[in-house]
Amino acid sequence: MEQEKQQEVVVESVPPTGMKVVLREFKKDKIAMFSFIFITALIIGVYIASYFFIDIDEVMKVKLLQRYTEPGVNGYVLGADEAGRDILMQLIIGAKNSIYIAISVTLITSIAGIIIGLAAAYYGGVIDNIIMRIIDFFMTLPTLLIIIVMITIIPEYTPFHLILVISLFGWVGTARLVRSKVLSEARRDYVSASKTMGTSDLAIMFKGILPNLSSILIVELTLSFAGNVGIETGLSFLGFGLPPSVPSLGTLVSYATNPVVLAGKWWVWLPASLFILVMMLGINYVGQALRRAADARQRLG
Repeated sequence: MEQEKQQEVVVESVPPTGMKVVLREFKKDKIAMFSFIFITALIIGVYIASYFFIDIDEVMKVKLLQRYTEPGVNGYVLGADEAGRDILMQLIIGAKNSIYIAISVTLITSIAGIIIGLAAAYYGGVIDNIIMRIIDFFMTLPTLLIIIVMITIIPEYTPFHLILVISLFGWVGTARLVRSKVLSEARRDYVSASKTMGTSDLAIMFKGILPNLSSILIVELTLSFAGNVGIETGLSFLGFGLPPSVPSLGTLVSYATNPVVLAGKWWVWLPASLFILVMMLGINYVGQALRRAADARQRLG
C-alpha cells in the first residue's frame, strides 16, 4: 500500500507538458476558454452559412427600391445598404472572405518563415548572413504602400492575388522569431548527438528541433492570424483590398466614411465593425492564454 501511495505522489508531482499545459491554462482562464469556443463556432457557422445557405449572386443584385432599408423591415434582419443589398448576407460572406484570406496568408507566411528561419539558424555562416540581409532589406520597405501599388497595377486582381501580395512580405517576422529560437536550440546535446549518429540535417531540423518550438509557433500563428485579418480589412477599407464585387468586412466598414451614412444609417457599417471588434478581442484572449502556456513564468497555475 505504501509503495502505491508513493507512486501516486510521484505521478501527481510530474509537471504537465505539451497540450496538458495549454488545456490547464484555458481551464484557469474562463474568458480565453469562452473566446476559443466562440471564435471556433463563429468561423464554422460563417462557412456553413456562406456555402450552403447563401447565393452570392442573388445577394449582390442591386435593388434600388430597398435602398437603405432599416433593420427588421421587409425581411432585412440588419437592413440594406445604398444598393438595397442585405447587410446580414454581406456580413456573412465578407467574414468568410476575410477569414479565408487571413488563414491562407497565415499558413503561407508561417511555412515560409519556419523553413527560412530554420535554415538560417541551423546552417549559420554565409547562409545565415545572406538570409538575414534579405530579411533586413524586407523590414526596411514600406510594406503597406508597396502592397497598395502592386494591387493597383494588377489588372482584374482576385482574392488569390491579394493573398500572394500580402504573403510576399508577411514571412519576415516568423523567420526572425524561428531563427532566434533555433540558435539556442541548436546548441543542445540532442542535436549534437543526432549529428554524431549521422542523422540527416532535414530530420534534425524538422523532427528534432521544430517540435520543441511548437508552443511558440502556436502563439505566433494565432497572433499572425489576427494581424492578417486586420491587414485585409484595412486594405479593403482603403479600397485596395478585395474587388468591389466581392463582399468584405473592410468594405462594409468603409461605408462609414460617408457622413450621412455614419450619422443616420448606422446599420450599414456598425455590424461589421462589431464583428471585427469581437473577433479581434477573442483571438487576443486566446493568444494571451497560449503565450502564458508557452512561458512557465507567466502561467496562472
